[in-house]
Amino acid sequence: MTQINTDQIDYLHVMQNLETSTSQKELADKVGFSVGKVNYVIKALLEKGFVKAENFTKSSNKKAYRYILTFDGLKNKIALTEKYITIKKREYEALQESLALDIGRCSSENN
Repeated sequence: MTQINTDQIDYLHVMQNLETSTSQKELADKVGFSVGKVNYVIKALLEKGFVKAENFTKSSNKKAYRYILTFDGLKNKIALTEKYITIKKREYEALQESLALDIGRCSSENN
């Protein structure tokens, strides 16, 4: 059975928006996390080797970083996305079955 834990979902959300965000604040706004949580997730991704950080050497803000997915990070992002889609498909199918049963019950009660 395909499973994905909450940390992996957080990693996925951050990895999906990481390279298009110019700051952790912007990334936090995009994914709906606090800046602290984004910082925590980025640190975890850096430790796992899924992300690398590069300084903007020409920037006046020497604390500015650009985060880039590594090859392993890209592979992990793809694997997590596939798992996430599989889970959501199962949830959708279960909901469809439940609704079909509800419709069947309602129509039999009305007859």
